[in-house]
Amino acid sequence: MAYFSERQRGTGNRQQSEYLMSEVRDFKDLKVWQKGMIIAEKCYVLTQKFPKEEIYGMVQQIRRSATSIPANIAEGYGRRSTGDYVRFLNIAQGSINELETHLILSARVNLCNFNDIESIIDEIKQESRMIISLIKKLKS
Repeated sequence: MAYFSERQRGTGNRQQSEYLMSEVRDFKDLKVWQKGMIIAEKCYVLTQKFPKEEIYGMVQQIRRSATSIPANIAEGYGRRSTGDYVRFLNIAQGSINELETHLILSARVNLCNFNDIESIIDEIKQESRMIISLIKKLKS
């Protein structure tokens, strides 16, 4: 799985660099960004079923934290330093925790049921592992 390009990796191995460069041309090629977009889409679909009085409450909170995940991954990828990239990945990780909290609370207060959020939470946990792995690779 390609997490980063030659620029972020800082490798001197030409063959390995060419492989990474051909696979990751921009942030949209990152598997971790793609997974974040899937999560955000699922959250938008879920919140369409919420009561209209929640449009400026829980709906907004869920959508904001869900879109923050791929947005921070993309913004970090576009930065010039690995340190900045890692910082934005950590912000995305925080948004994952925030989103999971909002989803659990939504089920607890009966805006949805736990079956509605189960698959999204599974995706969130996968995304979290991917981000943690990417951070470790960038720091090594």
